[in-house]
Amino acid sequence: MDYRLEICAFNLASALVAQQAGADRVEFCAGPQEGGTTPSAGAIRTARENLRIALYPIIRPRGGDFFYSDEEFRSMIRDIEYCKQVGCNGVVFGILQADGSVDKARSARLVEAAYPLGVTFHRAFDWCANPFEAMETIIGIGCERILTSGQRPTAYEGIPLIDQLVREADDRIVIMPGSGVRAANIVELAEKTGASEFHTSARVLQASAMEFVNAAMKESQDIVMADPDEIHKIKEQLAALEGV
Repeated sequence: MDYRLEICAFNLASALVAQQAGADRVEFCAGPQEGGTTPSAGAIRTARENLRIALYPIIRPRGGDFFYSDEEFRSMIRDIEYCKQVGCNGVVFGILQADGSVDKARSARLVEAAYPLGVTFHRAFDWCANPFEAMETIIGIGCERILTSGQRPTAYEGIPLIDQLVREADDRIVIMPGSGVRAANIVELAEKTGASEFHTSARVLQASAMEFVNAAMKESQDIVMADPDEIHKIKEQLAALEGV
């Protein structure tokens, strides 16, 4: 099996680390504390200018739920149009209805706006009321993959559902496990789910390089970074599986 690794990069430096460490694709995000929001136009353009591997910015106007207002939806369309203009390979989004179903009409409009870019439906999927019904809707609107932790906090905990989704998808869409994916569990995840693509931030906290620190301020200035050693280890594990 040909395995692929996507790195969720929360800044430009992490995107470059991902590329240098052998990642196949970058999901580009801002806002790690919110689980990922749309990066600035300048950040997206700079990432595109510096990355040779596939670049998929997340289209998420805010943290919190995935039930968006009309104004938020219009901003998502405009962000997708910008990603097309600067040559991104794809985009990542997810929109739900208040009842926990996929917002089919709006999602279809976003896929149409993104064409011919690829589209990943992100972990909004994990908040869907019926995952199998949601998967069929997502397939129907033309997304190429679903990022999921199997409706559990981590992909490892969600192995049973991810395995069922991969089987039910039957190669009609890629089911990509994400959340808590590390070198220590990647082999077991691959063997128990049958998935061929995996998603991780491989995150570590990098200490701030600031020489002056105001001791009265309580907020950490550490930076969320992708760990090249962790990415290398995951790639080595997947390469070993390919050789089995």
